[in-house]
Amino acid sequence: MVAITYFYPFSSQDYLQMKFFRSLLLLCFLFVMNTVVNAQPDSGSFKIIADTTIKDTIPSRLFVASISIYGNKKTKDYIIQREIPFKQGEYVTPEQLAKDLTVAKQQLINTSLFLDVSVYIENRYGEFVFITVYVKERWYVFPLPYFRYVDPNFNTWWVTHDHSLKRTNYGIKFLHNNISGRNDKLTAWFITGYSKQIALKYERPYFDKQLKSGYSFYVGFLNQRELNYATDSNKQQFFRPDSLFYVRKAVKAEASYIYRPGLHFRHIFRIGYMYEDVADTIVLLNKNYFAGEKTKESFPYFGYTLRYTNADYNFYPTKGFLGEASVLHRGITSDMNLTQFQFISTYTLPVLPKTQLQFKEGAIINVPFKQPFYNKALFGYSGYMFMHGYEYYVVDGDAGVIGRMALQHELFDFKMPMATGNKNQLEIPFRFFGKIYTDAGYAYDNNPVNNSLLNNKFLHSWGLGIDMITAYDLIFKFEYSFNQLGGNGLFIHVAADF
Repeated sequence: MVAITYFYPFSSQDYLQMKFFRSLLLLCFLFVMNTVVNAQPDSGSFKIIADTTIKDTIPSRLFVASISIYGNKKTKDYIIQREIPFKQGEYVTPEQLAKDLTVAKQQLINTSLFLDVSVYIENRYGEFVFITVYVKERWYVFPLPYFRYVDPNFNTWWVTHDHSLKRTNYGIKFLHNNISGRNDKLTAWFITGYSKQIALKYERPYFDKQLKSGYSFYVGFLNQRELNYATDSNKQQFFRPDSLFYVRKAVKAEASYIYRPGLHFRHIFRIGYMYEDVADTIVLLNKNYFAGEKTKESFPYFGYTLRYTNADYNFYPTKGFLGEASVLHRGITSDMNLTQFQFISTYTLPVLPKTQLQFKEGAIINVPFKQPFYNKALFGYSGYMFMHGYEYYVVDGDAGVIGRMALQHELFDFKMPMATGNKNQLEIPFRFFGKIYTDAGYAYDNNPVNNSLLNNKFLHSWGLGIDMITAYDLIFKFEYSFNQLGGNGLFIHVAADF
């Protein structure tokens, strides 16, 4: 994989605008041509297509006489039934049933348990309807070799750090994504390289008869030879000793209670404990790494998350809304006293066949504003929100907001057979989307330090990209972005569920 990156100041604003509008017109032309050529119905993977046909004259309400489920060798029937918005023995109007068949397939796809799902009316006799659900299960067990760069994104590792193997983790990651057939997940990490990690996580979405309550737990141990101790000009500053000495040791334990009263809402309550121990040199380099110039910090934390999901495919929606609001509190002493509020959402609106307009929003606020470096990460870090075109930067601060708008269009899709001639042959689906996007953001810091370039000012960027979506929720994004600092480049992102 090759990353191509250029940075140069534009000679004039007119030149930048010319390139933008020329690229915009070209992509719009491709969108229109692709829509005309591919106007026929399609049947690619991840598309929520259910048979909602109800033939002949029908009564004003229908009785769901049976729901028959096929294809689930591992998954329990009641886990599938949990995602269906109607139940056997219920009356429903024809119009509502047509909608519910599509919702049922949408919900089952988003469990990440199945490669393909069909939900349809098998037979109807008068007011009695007989529903069939057919699922094709995924592989659930993955003993995977693990190799991953530790930087926030591929470009930072490849370009900034010259794709150094010293900045990678490797080892074994074991996953079982349906260990008892109840959509429960077990993950174990045995990692070495940049850091040494041993971790175990188990999640069971339901343990009660009503299928509304679940739980998860996590425990992990980490030793690390390099540490980001500060930022300068919005670039991460690292300390790595010449010896094999570890500069950071950490222990984390967490338990969660998950409550899901219906199809779309989840309430997640978390409680955990964190222990951090850093080398004396870290505090010498940054006296504000922890409060009070300490080298050790241990604290409990408590959190609550409200999550709403109502999209056709959660990992890459082409229709619907996803939202999450959370509050997290760290510590019970003055040295560790952080309350963080965070909100993210994605709203995708179809505007033409195969074309969608997508809006993403995200906001973080940390209170009180005066926090040690350990608590000030806002944008660009691994697991945090980022802006296109600023992949080489990170932003610290007390509060921040990002908005993103994208026009995306499905260019083509196909399936690649992997075992031809086999009755149950495996097909790997591929879908490709073209997109244009623009980002805007603002990061507030009550006390910006170290030559900050991006704090307390309006930020914006734009670009063009191609996204490839394939099996097991694996997404590759190839994006050429421009930022207000005059920088531009090809950026590669990989999004996956493992």
